[in-house]
Amino acid sequence: MNLIDLYIQEVTKRLSIKTREDIALELKSTIEDMLPDNYTEEDVKEVLSSLGNPAVLASNYQERPMHLIGPRYYDLYVSLLKMILPIAMGITMLVLVVTSIFSHSGETSLLNMILTILGEGIWGVISTGIQVFFWVTLVFAIIERTDSSNKQLPITKNFKEWTPDDLKDVPYLPKEKMVSKVEAIGGLIWTTIWATCYFNAPNLIGVYEKGEGGLQFVMPTFNQDALLSYWPLVVLIIGLELALVVYKWRTAVWTKSLAIYNALAQLISLTVFIIIIRDSSILNEAFVTYMKELFGLGFSMKWVLVVAVLSFIFSAVAEGYRGFKKALG
Repeated sequence: MNLIDLYIQEVTKRLSIKTREDIALELKSTIEDMLPDNYTEEDVKEVLSSLGNPAVLASNYQERPMHLIGPRYYDLYVSLLKMILPIAMGITMLVLVVTSIFSHSGETSLLNMILTILGEGIWGVISTGIQVFFWVTLVFAIIERTDSSNKQLPITKNFKEWTPDDLKDVPYLPKEKMVSKVEAIGGLIWTTIWATCYFNAPNLIGVYEKGEGGLQFVMPTFNQDALLSYWPLVVLIIGLELALVVYKWRTAVWTKSLAIYNALAQLISLTVFIIIIRDSSILNEAFVTYMKELFGLGFSMKWVLVVAVLSFIFSAVAEGYRGFKKALG
């Protein structure tokens, strides 16, 4: 990707989505008009230098002025907020989910636990967001007011003023291949949920019946000793999925290597799931008897397990295909 396209990307990523395409075309036309016929890389650098820092140029296109933090630190301030806020909110939600699931003893209904997680989670995420916003803003306000350089040009993440050479360190991120922070954090939350459910399955997953105080936990679906005997394989899957989350976060774009790792993680997870589900001893005998009495003697858990395996296969194949489609598309 040449310097012109990278410069345009650095400008338009700071603008609203609805205006990016038009401004990108306008800016590219302007740059090409400023260049000689047979221009060199040095000619391009000279033109880009005359246009200035992408953050400053982007601010000229903004419909709203940047008054919260001055122009010198504003771009760095927003970049750090975008990076820190999702992480802090995700950790808050993860801690709440883990503590709620592990503290669930079966005395309260599953529905009540979910509603509690949602209620406390929303408030916790909002509270965390407010605190992060406050402290980051305060730090930058102090930095700006103690800066004695009297310079107004924006600084980069390296705390240096921008030059065209900085574009060489900017990765080109095609929109159709990008991995959103929401996807990465969502993967982390999902891994945490199913992992904590696995280790607390005897008190969480099972038969609930209506009682005086609402739904009450009657019996577990799984045999705890048999289910937890597979914990080394489960820990392996947890490690693979956490590594995948980190990989997605660092690359921020679907690559062939990421797609291959994603497909391998899905394959290994599927294999472990089939190994565990084939062991009939993981099911609580009282639960199997209860299901037969509920649905009749013709009921067979085997078909339930077959449907579960087929669903997992479909999900794994779809996720693997999606990764390759984004990486190679």
